[in-house]
Amino acid sequence: MVKARKFVLAKHFDGMPKVSDFKIIEEELRPIKDGELLLKTEYLTVDPYMRVVSENMNIGDPMVGDQTAEVIESKHADYPVGTKVLCRHGWKSHFISDGMNPGFIPRDVCSPLRKLDFPDGIPTSAALGVLGLTGVTAYFGVIDVCRPKEGETMFVNTAAGAVGSLVGQIAKLKGVKTIGCTSTDEKVVFLKEYGYDEVFNYKKEDLDAALKRTAPNGIDCYFDNVGGKFSSTVLRYLNYGARVAICGFVSQYNRLQDQEKVPAPEGILLWQNISVKGFLFWEYRSQFPKAYEDMIQWLQEGKLKHKEWITDGFENMPKAFIGQLSGENYGKPIVKA
Repeated sequence: MVKARKFVLAKHFDGMPKVSDFKIIEEELRPIKDGELLLKTEYLTVDPYMRVVSENMNIGDPMVGDQTAEVIESKHADYPVGTKVLCRHGWKSHFISDGMNPGFIPRDVCSPLRKLDFPDGIPTSAALGVLGLTGVTAYFGVIDVCRPKEGETMFVNTAAGAVGSLVGQIAKLKGVKTIGCTSTDEKVVFLKEYGYDEVFNYKKEDLDAALKRTAPNGIDCYFDNVGGKFSSTVLRYLNYGARVAICGFVSQYNRLQDQEKVPAPEGILLWQNISVKGFLFWEYRSQFPKAYEDMIQWLQEGKLKHKEWITDGFENMPKAFIGQLSGENYGKPIVKA
């Protein structure tokens, strides 16, 4: 019998999550049946969307999310022992699967476990980042939603995060001037190394002043991960016909009930003919292979870089989750089980 560990929700979050909001449980897994496989987790992802999904969870429900795993026992013809796969089975150290990933968010669907066989030099953990949902979010957010034209200007907030650090690089491949903002001077240096044309620390420089300085001709594409009051300010600098990709609204995830309300943006959106679109990865599921093909080529050609912010130890899942919500990470936050 295999002993497995999993994290469950112990308490609904009140503002920023705390370690005490999670509980780790140990359990013995039953023997696998025909058509099943036993997997051992290697790497797990932590992402901001988990904060939103938790609001619809019950106390005691397992935390959701993706992991890379190795098949250690199999009675499934398609997944022999030793196969490396991308799974969506939540915060678990070991688990039994029938070869399918469960859907865990609205309009998501069950899908087969994705076998991982990347070219030499690309780790399997990339399936949680640049060659996973993080990567396709950046890819389609830039190419399909923002639709940048050569010579235009794109602004990205939380630019040093998992998605933002890729967005700027993909936009540069399209001939766009890129502006990023982040929360520390060290991350400013990191983003310049990753090719951003202009970067500022929003905790040190007033947002209005920074945008006037870095985008004197206005902004044509805005990739938004923050929302709230921050984005209400950015809207004033958008050019006529600008495109806005709403990837997330992290400023509101831990918002308390009595916090300041955000000004309504409808007037600016109307008179500046601005297109705003919220988008989610599953809309593009049929196009994932093309995105992965392009990004593998860019990685091999040195046109795209990816950074993994790795936390060691399955028991540190809550710490890593809280850390990325607090903006501690550079690039993609991952936990090594």
